[in-house]
Amino acid sequence: MTVAASEAPGGPGPRARIAEILRFGVAGLVNTAFGFGVYAGLVVAGLPVFLALLLATVAGVFFNFLTYGGYAFRQLAARRLPRFLVAYGGIYAFNLALLEGLRAFTALGPIAAQLACLAVVTPTAYLVLKKAVFREETHE
Repeated sequence: MTVAASEAPGGPGPRARIAEILRFGVAGLVNTAFGFGVYAGLVVAGLPVFLALLLATVAGVFFNFLTYGGYAFRQLAARRLPRFLVAYGGIYAFNLALLEGLRAFTALGPIAAQLACLAVVTPTAYLVLKKAVFREETHE
């Protein structure tokens, strides 16, 4: 079977989608290590959780745009940056709500709670970025 035959009309085939998800995972590991390291360092330094999370998010956003846009989705274009920033703002708000909710209802500290949040935030971020920022655009 050829690649063209395996692709569904109007979108990439299953192999291309799996490769994209794997690239997102690799980029996400690098981005997460950086962002989590900044977050943990700021929490240990005594900053409030909301501020540590905000600063870690801001510190990583442009690097993340390059890795997700250029490497994972292969659609790096400056015109996507405003949508990326809005999407990341939404991801931050979702992450913060989940983090604070988890901390309120468990005995987890801020670092362990954020680590637990990644299991939900990461796939949500993929879907948001894929659908709202790095979606395939048709030019008819």
